Amino acid sequence: MIERICTKRMFALLLLAFGAVMTSLPAHADSCAIRADIVAKLEGNFQEQLTGGGLHGLSAVVEVWTSPKTGTFTVVTTDAKGLSCILATGTDWHAASPLTRASAQAL
Repeated sequence: MIERICTKRMFALLLLAFGAVMTSLPAHADSCAIRADIVAKLEGNFQEQLTGGGLHGLSAVVEVWTSPKTGTFTVVTTDAKGLSCILATGTDWHAASPLTRASAQAL
């Protein structure tokens, strides 16, 4: 009887784990696409423009796209094959102004 209870619990845990993985896959799949498609959506839907970026390791580029008009921002990574994935999105973007020597000393 104990074996039967353990078997049912294991089956339930496996079913839950499988369900969690299967429901998370579409969300991840929607956040990756060819770079040109991601850029078109950022520019068209959110009026975002490339603000800055840099290299991430030897095989990826990270970009920050922002819109002063809508206040939205998006962080995108693109691999060497041209596949881009959205890492983060948000609202209320504000650009930081560079520190001057006087303002850095005040800190």
